[in-house]
Amino acid sequence: MSDDDFRHGRADLGEVELHYVEYGAGPEVVVLLHGFPQTWYEWHGIMPALGEDYRVVAPDLRGLGDSSRPADGYDKKTVAGDVWRLLHDHLGIERFHLVGHDWGGPVAFRLTHDHEAAVRSLAVLDVMIPGDGLNLFATSGGRWHHGFHRTPELPEILTEGREAAYLGYFYDHFGARPGVVPADAVAEYVRCYSQPGALTAGFAYYRAVARDIADNEASIAARKLALPVLALGGADGMGRGELCRQSLECVADNVQGGSVAGAGHWLAEEKPAELVAALRDFFRDA
Repeated sequence: MSDDDFRHGRADLGEVELHYVEYGAGPEVVVLLHGFPQTWYEWHGIMPALGEDYRVVAPDLRGLGDSSRPADGYDKKTVAGDVWRLLHDHLGIERFHLVGHDWGGPVAFRLTHDHEAAVRSLAVLDVMIPGDGLNLFATSGGRWHHGFHRTPELPEILTEGREAAYLGYFYDHFGARPGVVPADAVAEYVRCYSQPGALTAGFAYYRAVARDIADNEASIAARKLALPVLALGGADGMGRGELCRQSLECVADNVQGGSVAGAGHWLAEEKPAELVAALRDFFRDA
């Protein structure tokens, strides 16, 4: 694997410009959506393996990584619309497998519900769907930071100039053990989230959750997803375990999955080989 094999691009979508990375050139497309406090780089270690058989696309979501940072639009319906325009309008991709981790999971759900005919399969990693009816999204596993991040202004006051220390707490404490997030990944995440406005954009994903719940409740009441869904949660540390599968069963009819032993929240970086194998099997049978 060489860094030259990762193809970087930018898509001007009007009110937002998305940075994205591609790997591989297979006949089917896999789209990987990252979470907070990460960027496309969380997939860096598994994209070459998936790229042996698939064309893999990993964007930086609105406001995060090296994408632009609009002042608003962080509800997941809008963010999913960004990804759809990147894939469909900019890259000309008609159908794809979709994978989302952390905030990327609710974005992937929203994109799937809005464009289900285009999504071959949906995989959601270690997150629940806001508005699923379980009402465990913000509180499961003692996730104190959800309420903190939704608080106006205070998170910015307390974290400005302390981005490395603040984000480092998550990388060290949300896995099955400290040190599971590689040093190169930590350095890249800190670089991105230390840029002006980047943490505010990250907090905006949490501040939009009431809108997300309302949007999703209306959609779920209208119909549940019918396509194949894989739901995996880390079994240890701050992983959500079986809660991920339980949440997806509330919003989709064809769900498989469960817990990944030895992993916390950072599945792609804690258990890359196991995750690639699970995704390959799922895509093949979907």
